[in-house]
Amino acid sequence: MMNMANSPFQFTTDTATLCLFDTQALKHRLNDEPDWWSIEADELGELNAGNAAFLNLGADGTYEVVITDHIEQPTVHLFLKVPSGNIFIGAGEEATGGELEPDCVWGGSFLSVQPGLYECLASRGENNRIYLSFKKGSEGSNSFTSLIRL
Repeated sequence: MMNMANSPFQFTTDTATLCLFDTQALKHRLNDEPDWWSIEADELGELNAGNAAFLNLGADGTYEVVITDHIEQPTVHLFLKVPSGNIFIGAGEEATGGELEPDCVWGGSFLSVQPGLYECLASRGENNRIYLSFKKGSEGSNSFTSLIRL
């Protein structure tokens, strides 16, 4: 069951990036460089493996995230592996790496769901508002050929 008690919430980014991932799915990046995901091949590899999603927002700043059951016309459609049931949603700066896990110092939040595979939809509203929807899915990988812009 989804815990939407923390929605809406805010996060601030200096890398113009929103990231979504289960910390268990990125454990293999813990001892990597803190900004490993700024290398396009690495970011795309983790995205297509279903381990993480990095959404380029086009500008630094503070954003509000709203978790919702349904998004009518999503801008982004992807699949995510959620082995522990805890999805971090927040600034790209907090992606697992440099021996650090996310601790929401830039805002952001953890969403508690049942472990498994999820379909994630995203869209952007007015006033730096981002809408996200998570539904149980049957796929755990993606086939993007370029990075995601929201």
